[in-house]
Amino acid sequence: MSLASLDRNIRQYMLVTFNYWNFTITDGALRMLVVLYFHDLGYGTLAIASLFLFYEFFGVVTNLVGGWLGARLGLNRTMNLGLAMQIGALLMLAVPNAWLTIPWVMAAQAFSGIAKDLNKMSAKSAIKSLVPNEQQGALYKWVAILTGSKNALKGAGFFIGGLLLSVVGFQYSMMLMASVLALVFVGSIIWLENDLGKAKSKPKFKQLFSKSDSINVLSLARMFLFGARDVWFVVALPVYLGTVFGWEHLWVGGFLATWVIAYGFVQGFAPRITGSSLGKVPDGAAAMGWVAALALVTGLIAYSVQIQWHPQWVIVIGLLIFGAIFAVNSSIHSYLIVSYAKGDGVSMDVGFYYMANAMGRLIGTVLSGYLFQVGGLSLCLWVSFGFLVTTTLVSIKLPRHAH
Repeated sequence: MSLASLDRNIRQYMLVTFNYWNFTITDGALRMLVVLYFHDLGYGTLAIASLFLFYEFFGVVTNLVGGWLGARLGLNRTMNLGLAMQIGALLMLAVPNAWLTIPWVMAAQAFSGIAKDLNKMSAKSAIKSLVPNEQQGALYKWVAILTGSKNALKGAGFFIGGLLLSVVGFQYSMMLMASVLALVFVGSIIWLENDLGKAKSKPKFKQLFSKSDSINVLSLARMFLFGARDVWFVVALPVYLGTVFGWEHLWVGGFLATWVIAYGFVQGFAPRITGSSLGKVPDGAAAMGWVAALALVTGLIAYSVQIQWHPQWVIVIGLLIFGAIFAVNSSIHSYLIVSYAKGDGVSMDVGFYYMANAMGRLIGTVLSGYLFQVGGLSLCLWVSFGFLVTTTLVSIKLPRHAH
């Protein structure tokens, strides 16, 4: 079967996914390249983490404004703008070492953060535009596949970043990735349709904040959910594995990359885990139940680390269990936001929701470095547990039947 003979919506979905996949690989590779390269230059872990603060902060801003832009201009334009900005960010880092000061790298990371969230918001919103409202089971599967593949490929990007650094060096890695994305960008301009996700009426800027109770509640739950992950995963865990367990950087990076890839695969299979084969799609009760299970697991890990009960085994095995349950949680949320969002101007609702997601990541990133210095990994885990209990309580107010 030729590509031209496929249904128009399927062709557009494949193109959106292809764009998103290529972008995601460069996003993962860029993060690992920056971490490893600046560690080699002698930067401390918290200094390296600070390089990503603009990346996370501008993700909050971009999701809020990007959804409005997507509804006014069309998702094809916001996706292509994201690709162009990522190419620019990569070229900013392809400069001689003397130019790679902290302000310069933070600026490049800010561009990359804006680019990532424009791309993600466009990809997630585009699915709503391509799947009929009555096909909720298909919508859940398509969102799960896109979300799961993204995380698996981001993990693959971690490996690719480390490989590129050792084979061709930092600057040539940036130029190589920029060249690949430039080809994707040209293809996207040619083939991605102009009217994708464009609202029939031009939304006003004051309409940025969602008026839907279900979307507001889900967004609040999402903020605490992702804050709970990043408060111990972003800075505290890699430092703990390297300093307390004495793991080599290669082992730390490899373990975290493997975790992200496995997490992505579980996300992709989430519809089967939650019963879509029986015709079920998740609702607010499912979201609450899965996050309550995640809170219980996190509490057990936190207590075990605090009393130092086989911490190495508890953290490794506990992180795998945490990742699997978190992946299902994330997949359910990703489906619910696309399901709740209005068909006309879908990107505004999705953008608001991912703004909350980015806010949670920003809060988690800042707290991860601070709490680890103050009270170690166990304090980070207890705060994660508190965030997850809060997510569970917030999720009680989610609608009990997806619509």
